Amino acid sequence: MPEPGIAGTRSCRNPELPEPGAASPAKLVAPILLSVNRKNKGEHVTEPLKILFLAAEVDPFAKVGGLGDVAGSLPKALKSLGHDVRVVMPAYQKIEQGFPGVIPIDGMLRVLTGAGMIIAGGFQSVLPGSEVPIYFIAEQNLFDRSHIYGYGDDAYRFSFFSRAALELTLALDWQPDIVHAHDWHTAPAIMWLATAPKKDKRLQNLATIFTIHNLAHQGRSSWDIIEYLNVGQTYSLNEEGYGEINFMARGIHHATMINTVSPNYSREILTPEHGVSLEGLLLHRSFDIHGILNGLDYEAWNPASDPRLVSNFDVDHLSARVNNKRALQKYLQLPQRDDVPLIVMVTRLDYQKGLDIVGHPLHLLLSNRIGEAQFAVLGTGAPEYERMFANLANTHKMKMTAVLDYQTDLAPLFYAGSDIFLMPSRFEPCGLGQLIAMRYGSVPIVRATGGLADTVLDGYNGFSFNQLRWEALWYTLYRAIYLYYTDPSTWRLIQNTCMSTDSSWSRSARSYQQLYRWAIARHLL
Repeated sequence: MPEPGIAGTRSCRNPELPEPGAASPAKLVAPILLSVNRKNKGEHVTEPLKILFLAAEVDPFAKVGGLGDVAGSLPKALKSLGHDVRVVMPAYQKIEQGFPGVIPIDGMLRVLTGAGMIIAGGFQSVLPGSEVPIYFIAEQNLFDRSHIYGYGDDAYRFSFFSRAALELTLALDWQPDIVHAHDWHTAPAIMWLATAPKKDKRLQNLATIFTIHNLAHQGRSSWDIIEYLNVGQTYSLNEEGYGEINFMARGIHHATMINTVSPNYSREILTPEHGVSLEGLLLHRSFDIHGILNGLDYEAWNPASDPRLVSNFDVDHLSARVNNKRALQKYLQLPQRDDVPLIVMVTRLDYQKGLDIVGHPLHLLLSNRIGEAQFAVLGTGAPEYERMFANLANTHKMKMTAVLDYQTDLAPLFYAGSDIFLMPSRFEPCGLGQLIAMRYGSVPIVRATGGLADTVLDGYNGFSFNQLRWEALWYTLYRAIYLYYTDPSTWRLIQNTCMSTDSSWSRSARSYQQLYRWAIARHLL
């Protein structure tokens, strides 16, 4: 496999670049032949791009949160637009032990690091239901472990992955037009492309997009990792402590353009409340930050064909949905009643999810302060929240069940069998739970933050509240359940609106397509 050659690159800024949705100036488009006009048909046709997609997790091969969902879905939507997308992720233990449809790649990768030349292997497959290639970087000492994250050497693991992913493109003799890196785990690739003094000419002048899925996870490490990465001379950022590297900050600093997974979150992170100590850097790059709402894989999440449901249904056949409610109540050992609202949460039991304001409203709700109601939670996480839900379930027997586990195949029945989906997050970059709930006809109640504010409109396709206070949640629960009992026709209208809301990847993929072209144009100026 080829070894690095010699070249250099940098990122630059252009204060005249428009915001997403605005027409791109011709002077940015024409010089790099980003589009052609078929005059005979009057069509505007964009040329396909070669997109290198780097992510630490990709569903269904590895998934911890929303990052895995996006990395498993967005490339397929981009492929449907005609682009050549290649996805690269680490080969975790499930891949090493044998994952259906994954096969080894012949040959070895030679990755030059500050610790010397490290030899790695690889696997390959395609994203399910598509022709999008996915490659896996295999290095048993770094990735053949039982968990994806949570190790003391995570910064070195993902730094190696980022470098090896770039070397893989050389080995494949495939030159991308743009590198799309996700969260801090892949920021070392952006940093290396922007600062390494020597690199193969095929890696020169590559535009980069850095997607922030969750700003709270930043990938801090000691300065020694600079030598490990083999980058050129660099300097400490104001956001880094003495002797520290912050890969989230580095990705923001060095990327050609940055985006978040919802428009509202792109604004929130510019504030001290949500900037997680990086708001100064983000304000400096604010003109280059764009918010693109996550989509939903409509093939994977389709109530009309989901085999995990008792009865399939769609917006025109909602009467069949009640069978899923009865099946869920039976599973939860709750009374099978069609006339009582069933509220659910499907969530990671974490501080981010606003669970500290949930306990008292649930106690009031299940004490019949509004009317009869049932509640169930599916999820696992922090012990204090598991204890809270277990105690509530013990107090309100026959009205509440806590499934303190995450069972992937059970989640669709929670969405399809519930009347209300609760998501009172403290912060939420985008959120997929509310999108799935709406798709499956469960009316969401959310706190209006991040992507929840972008997707759930109070009184239209759900209910929302602003203040992170139990009183605000209680009042919103009161409004929703009161409407459920007193105005079934309006409730059904909201339910229909939920299911008719277009949350597919098609629109978001076109926004990414435009952002790629702007980044390439920006980088060449």
